[in-house]
Amino acid sequence: MAYRTLNPFTETVVKAYDPHTDDQVEAALAKADDVFKSDWCQGDIAPRLKVLSRMAELLTERSDDFAAKMAEEMGKPVTQGSQEIELCAGIAQYYAEKAPELLKPQPYDSQLGEAWVQHHPVGVLLAVEPWNFPIYQLIRVIAPAIAVGNPVLFKHAGIVPGCAEMFEGLVKDAGAPEGMVATLFISSEQVSDLIGDDRIQGVALTGSEGAGSKVAARASEMLKKSTLELGGSDVFVVLDDADVAAAAKAGAEARLANAGQVCTGAKRFIVQKAVADAFIAAFTDGLKSAVMGDPQDASTTLGPLSSEDALEGLTTQVDAAVEHGAELLLGGKRADRKGFFYEPTILTGITSDNPAFHQEFFGPVAQLYVVDDDDAVVALANDSPYGLGGSIFSGDADRARKLASRIEAGMVFINTPTTSMPELPFGGVKRSGYGRELGDLGIKEFVNRKLVVVAG
Repeated sequence: MAYRTLNPFTETVVKAYDPHTDDQVEAALAKADDVFKSDWCQGDIAPRLKVLSRMAELLTERSDDFAAKMAEEMGKPVTQGSQEIELCAGIAQYYAEKAPELLKPQPYDSQLGEAWVQHHPVGVLLAVEPWNFPIYQLIRVIAPAIAVGNPVLFKHAGIVPGCAEMFEGLVKDAGAPEGMVATLFISSEQVSDLIGDDRIQGVALTGSEGAGSKVAARASEMLKKSTLELGGSDVFVVLDDADVAAAAKAGAEARLANAGQVCTGAKRFIVQKAVADAFIAAFTDGLKSAVMGDPQDASTTLGPLSSEDALEGLTTQVDAAVEHGAELLLGGKRADRKGFFYEPTILTGITSDNPAFHQEFFGPVAQLYVVDDDDAVVALANDSPYGLGGSIFSGDADRARKLASRIEAGMVFINTPTTSMPELPFGGVKRSGYGRELGDLGIKEFVNRKLVVVAG
């Protein structure tokens, strides 16, 4: 697997990175296992919380550097990169402040006597992470792992090696011991070998269904826990009592953020007939207003796709959708300019026999459906192999709550696009994966919940 920085705006290679050898991987794993067995992981939590607080400070101080590196490696506009780093700092600080409470012993009533569950680290974790949020994807696994005392080796995507090195450096600069967190430039075969090593005790992956199924199968084979956050085809529902202007504005921003390369991005817009015309007009204007340009420029709102492969894949999907009867209301092709840009696009008239109906579009492409009533919303929303997140816009909160309970997803947001916050658990159902990250649930995914009983 190649690890290199190829600027998607200039289409030029900036730097190539040497992959890690098996001996280097073994050395990193040995260091991580040594740290796990040390007092730093097994002892008092205070030193680990201090590292998390310092990580939050350093992320804020280095925000511009991280945003610039993300723009260079995968095309994220710097303003959006700065927002990502702000969220990452918040995650580190959240666990620095809340971990003692979240990990405190939990008592149980028992006729045997006094009983409680303690939370202990389990060992070295392996994280396999994607390129679309190069720092956020890392910290939502690594911050809770540091709090618990689980060292982490991480394999980042091949197109963001610079971000991976910067993050490893940040953790070290924050005071973590050598080996607590390390990046590995390794192949899929080396990932499989690592999962087979007894010193690895858990695997977290965010990525494609294909990668997820392989990693989960290997982890299961070795009787190791895994968490998966995979694809999504999130609904953005607009009910007939919604504030249409607000919904259209939010919808356009949700579809274009990160050039549409967001697992929880609004992708399937399900609009009730009474407000469809007004929403489509306002939503189309919102997409047209995107400022396409250099991701290093603060005025840019729509950067290039992350790679030429991403651009070619999206182009093939849209072309196939149109060939099978979908109608283009806007866009539908590569932008006529240098860089891996794709025009903001709206597809409608997608029937269930169109391959696009059950696909995830990872780019600035919206699928638009018009339905009659709430039952039709639910039927269409749930007719998907995915179940990550979704949004409902309505003027009636009670109506929206009832609808949210019927939608098959791990997360549903009312009158706001799907988002992420340090305190909120993140994850999905169906082919979107399993397990949760962030919040109180995320920190307990990889812990030994040890029961202790004192007979009465």
